[in-house]
Amino acid sequence: MGRVSVHTQISPAPPADLPGTLGALRAAGHHYRTVKQELRDNLLARMRAGEDRFPGIVGYEDTVLPEVERALLAGHDMVLLGERGQGKTRLIRSLGGLLDQWTPVIPGSVLNEHPMRPLTPASRALVDSAGDDLPIGWLHRSMRYGEKLATPDTSVGDLIGDVDPVRLAQGRTLGDPETIHFGLVPRTNRGVFAVNELPDLAERIQVALLNVLEERDIQVRGYQLRLPLDLLLVASANPDDYTNRGRIITPLKDRFGAEIRTHYPLDLELELALIRQEADLVAGVPEHVLEVLARFAREVRESPSVDPRSGVSARFAIAAAETVAAAALRRSGLLAAEVLGGGPATSESVNRGPRLTPEAPVARVGDAVSVTSTLRGKVEFESGEEGREIEVLAHLLRTATAETFRTRLAGLDLSGFTALVAEGGAVETGELVSSAELLRQVGTVPGLAKVLDQLGFGDAPSPEEAAAGIEFVLEGLHLTRRLGKDVTESGRTVYGGRG
Repeated sequence: MGRVSVHTQISPAPPADLPGTLGALRAAGHHYRTVKQELRDNLLARMRAGEDRFPGIVGYEDTVLPEVERALLAGHDMVLLGERGQGKTRLIRSLGGLLDQWTPVIPGSVLNEHPMRPLTPASRALVDSAGDDLPIGWLHRSMRYGEKLATPDTSVGDLIGDVDPVRLAQGRTLGDPETIHFGLVPRTNRGVFAVNELPDLAERIQVALLNVLEERDIQVRGYQLRLPLDLLLVASANPDDYTNRGRIITPLKDRFGAEIRTHYPLDLELELALIRQEADLVAGVPEHVLEVLARFAREVRESPSVDPRSGVSARFAIAAAETVAAAALRRSGLLAAEVLGGGPATSESVNRGPRLTPEAPVARVGDAVSVTSTLRGKVEFESGEEGREIEVLAHLLRTATAETFRTRLAGLDLSGFTALVAEGGAVETGELVSSAELLRQVGTVPGLAKVLDQLGFGDAPSPEEAAAGIEFVLEGLHLTRRLGKDVTESGRTVYGGRG
C-alpha cells in the first residue's frame, strides 16, 4: 500500500485570536493568495531574514536547494530525480513548512475551500446566503500536505476521485460535484501534494494527472469537472525510469516546470553530518568509528560489484551506525551479567578476574564486522557477485578502516603498539572482551596518549574509549601489514606478529 498522509493526523487547535467569521477576516485585512504565491512570499521572507529555509536537509545547500528555490519562486510544479535514499521524500515534505501556519477554510469543505474563493456550487451558495456572518475554520499547515507512494494498483479513483452511486441514487446529476467522492489530489487543494516513484503509476493514471497539472481541473469517468484546483504538485522518480524508454509518458514530463537531480553526499563530511543527524544511537560511537562507516558507505556506493542504477541509500550508513551502537550496548549488557555474578563461571571469566564497575557502552571498530551480514539486503549487487555479497562488503569495510587509520593517525609513532607483540606476544580483543581486560593486556603503551588525543578523546578518556582507540590502532596496523591477525573459534580476535 502507498503511504498516504492526507488528513491522517489530528490538527492542532487554532489560536483563539484568529477571526471567526468572514466579515472579521476581511476586517483583519486578509487577502486571498494561491498556494504558489504563499510559498513564494514565505520563501522570500525567510531569505530576507537569513533563516533556514529547509531545516534538516543536509548536503544540498549549494546544489539541489537553489534549484528548488528557483522552481518555487517561478511557481513551477517539480519532479525530483535520484536514486533511492537521496532524501527526495524528506525534501518534498519540508516544502509544507513554507506554507502559512494557519489558513482560513469553509468548515466542512472536503476541498479546503477558501471563504473568499469558494469552488463548489454548494459552498458558493453558502457564502452568498451567509455573507460576512459565515463562520470560518482554520487549517494548520501540517494538514495541507498529501502524499502517495505510486504503485501499479493505484486507481484514478484513489488519486482523482470517482462517482458515488449512493449520491446518484439520491437524485443528483452526474455533472454535480456533489456526486463525486474526491480522491487524494482534490482533497489536498490549497496544499502540497507529492507522488513518490511517479513512473510506477500505470499510464492511464499518469494521463489522469495531465489536466491537474496544466488545466487545474479533473475528469471523472469521462465527465469534466471545472474545479480550479490550487496546489503545488511535486513528484519523485528514479532517473532510469523517468524516460520515454522507461515508464513515464512524455506529455506528463512536459507538464512539470522543473526537473531537479538529487545526489548522495558529495564528500565525507556531509556523509558524516547526515549520520550524526539521522542515526538514533543507543550507545557511544566514537568519531573514528563513524568515519569508518561513512567511508564504508561511500566505498560500497562506488564499488563495481554493486549495481549503480539502484544506488546505495544514505540509510545504509545510518543503519550501520545504529547497528554498531547496538553491538556496544549488547557487550555492555552481557559483561554486566558477569559483574553481578549472573554469567556462567568459565575458565576465561576466572582468568579475567572480577570486574568492579559495569562496562559503559562504547562502540569499537571491531563491532562494525556485524554490519556486513545484517545490511547486505540494502545493497543490490551485480549478477556476477551472487554468493559473494558478504565477502565483497567485508573487503570494502577493511578498505574503509585502513583509509580512516591512515587519515586519522598519519605521522604518529606507533612502534609502542608493534612492540606489544614482539617476540611472540599477542593481544586479544573481540566482541565480548571488556575494556578492562584489553587495557590490562596492553599495559602502558608509549604513544597511546597522542593516539587518543588524535582520535578526539581528549586528556581524560574513559577506559571504554581507550579500549576503542587501542583496538582501532591494532586493526589499522594489521590492515597496513604491520601486525598479524587471527580469529579464534570462540570469536576472539588475536593480534600478533606478522609471522
